[in-house]
Parts: sequence; C-alpha cells; structure tokens
Amino acid sequence: MMKVYLKPGREKPLLRKHPWVFSGSVEKVTGDPQPGDTVGIYTSKGDFLATGAYSPHSQIRVRVWTWDQQESVDSHFFRNRIQRALSLREALNVTRRSEVYRLVNAESDGLSGFIVDRYGEVCVLQCLTAGAECWREVFAKQLLEATGVVSIFERSDVDVRKLEGLEYRTGLLTGKEPPSPIKVTINSLDFWIDIHRGQKTGFYLDQRENHYMVRSLAKGREVLDCFSYSGGFGINALYGGASRVTFVESSEEALALGRENVRLNGLSERCTEWVQGDVFEVLRSFRDSGRSFDLIILDPPKFAVTAAQKHRAARGYKDINMLALKLLKPSGLLVTFSCSGGVDVEFFWKIIAGAALDAGLEVQVLYRLTQPSDHPLALNFPEGEYLKGFVCRRVD
Repeated sequence: MMKVYLKPGREKPLLRKHPWVFSGSVEKVTGDPQPGDTVGIYTSKGDFLATGAYSPHSQIRVRVWTWDQQESVDSHFFRNRIQRALSLREALNVTRRSEVYRLVNAESDGLSGFIVDRYGEVCVLQCLTAGAECWREVFAKQLLEATGVVSIFERSDVDVRKLEGLEYRTGLLTGKEPPSPIKVTINSLDFWIDIHRGQKTGFYLDQRENHYMVRSLAKGREVLDCFSYSGGFGINALYGGASRVTFVESSEEALALGRENVRLNGLSERCTEWVQGDVFEVLRSFRDSGRSFDLIILDPPKFAVTAAQKHRAARGYKDINMLALKLLKPSGLLVTFSCSGGVDVEFFWKIIAGAALDAGLEVQVLYRLTQPSDHPLALNFPEGEYLKGFVCRRVD
C-alpha cells in the first residue's frame, strides 16, 4: 500500500479519530499515489493510524475511510457503509412525515465526500472529493442495489470540488432519466423540486424540521421569508395560518417555482407578495418605507466556506440580522440561520448579539435550531455541524 507519513507530533487528531489529514501535517509520501488512491496513514515512527483517500491538490491531503488496518476499501466496504446508513434512517423512521431524506451524510456516515439525498424513487448523488470521485461508479452500483430506486442522478456541481482539483459534473448516472421537476410530499405539503438545476440537490432537506417549527409559530402573523428559494418556509407559514407572507428571492426561476408550490398546495387564495431582488437591498427599502413584520426568516446561502473566511462573513451576517431586527414588530420573532461550515454556533451567537446591540433592541433566544437526525453528527467530526439557527424574540 502507498503510504503517507506524518510529521512528529501530528498524529494526535488521528488518534482522536478526526478523519482529516492536512497537508502541513505530512512529512513524506511513498509510492506516488494519484488523486483518490487509497493510502495508509502512519506516524513518523511507522505506526499505522488509518486508511484514507489521497488528494494532492487539496489542503486536506487525506480523508480517512477506515481506522481498521484489516478492512479493505473495496466494493464490499461501500456496500456495508451504505447499508449502515440505510439502517440508521430506518431506525429513525425518517419517512413518517416525508418521502425525502438524506441517506448518506459524508464523514458523519463514514463515507467522506459522498452525499446522497433520496427523493422517493430518485437518489441524487454528490461526489465532493478525489476519493469519492475515484469510487463513484462502484458506490453508485452499491447504492442502486441497496435502495432499489429507479434513478441515480449526479449533482457534483459544488465549489468544494475546485479545492480538490475536480471539474463540475451533472447528469444521469444510472437508471431512468428522472422528470424535471419531480413532485414530493414533505410534512403533508407537496413541492415541485428541480433536481437538475435547483440549489444543493434540489431542496434544502436539512431545513425540513425547521420548516415545521415555523409552521407552528406562524398563526395570525405577517411573515417575511428572505432567501425564500422554492418557498419551503413561507409555504409552511401559510399552511400554519399566517395572515400574509412576503417572499423575497434573487432568482426569478426560484420565485416561479415557489408560486407553483403555493398553487400546488391550494394556498393561492391566501395573501402573498413576491419580491425579486437582493435581500440586503430589499430589507433596506422596507426599513426606509416603514414596513414591519411579526415573523422574519433569514436563511442565506453560505457566507463562509472555511473558518479562515468567518470574520469577513460576520459583517454580512451582522448587517442582515440587524436590518431584520429593525423590521420586527413589538414581540416579533426572527428565525435566523447560518449554513456556513466556517462559522460555529458560538460565533454565530456573538454575531446576532452584536446585531441586536447595534439595532438598539433587547432580544431573547427562544430556541436553538440545527440539522435533522438524517444529517447525523459524528462526535469525532464537529465540522459536520454546519447548520445552526436561533428563534429570537424582540423584547418590548
């Protein structure tokens, strides 16, 4: 086996079972491994630590597959890991309110670089790393056999692939070409989902439970849904009895899909407003015109991919939350999120606290929100907790 030797003292994260080896920890490499090749990871003294996928173009030089020296990384390995992930979702009964869920959650399911979201009879696969790219066809075959779905569609079109030296790739991987859009049921509501061109794999599955939370808070409230995409939060608010929902989204296609989803659920007669534009600019215009709301949702895209970008991202998060807080009516609620992996929950708390201070308001946190159980968090991989949110209340 080709081998990666660590510098003296750099084995501590691996001994704690953290699954990444950074380039600065590598002392030498033997055997000329190519992108995605399986390598052994050893201490400077030659003691075995783990087996992983090599990525010469990434700052994360090796991503661990297994800690067991006797376990081979082959088709059986991927079959067993996929079956383990399936068994967890079955035990969680994730389909009790939805026919869509995350089936494989990368490192937290022991399958670094692989994301699989299931939409009924269609699985959407993302291969994010050199290791995933190398085993892509083997993984897809095992996935098809394990699930019995009719289609596996690939959406490997995310920016993290650039850090691995990989190009974007989308399209049918195996099975029948899925329709576009497809209709699914989530929390008793129907949605059209564009798995070909939509955000992430077509829908923000990590927000399913938080959509349900907003539904429970919305009755009788005037709601502002920012970065509304295809309407997940706003439509749940309408279903929960909101008096009015204003959807704000920069993408004309996403707004059109949101309107279709409102019609699909028989909510078109409810009072809605659709605003296409930059959310920062729209919030400032609402402030200047004296608009106010009982419930505001902020679910922006990533502002910081890595921890190194978090201080720059903090300015954007603080600005948008300060604007939203100023638009709240007395005792109004702000449901605010960050999906940036580089911004941890403590740092996000400080940002919201700073926004409230600058807005001159007293604010309480009623709930902390995170990703659902089908997006599990491995204790040895805290980076897997990318989604964090708060339900805040303006105190008057």
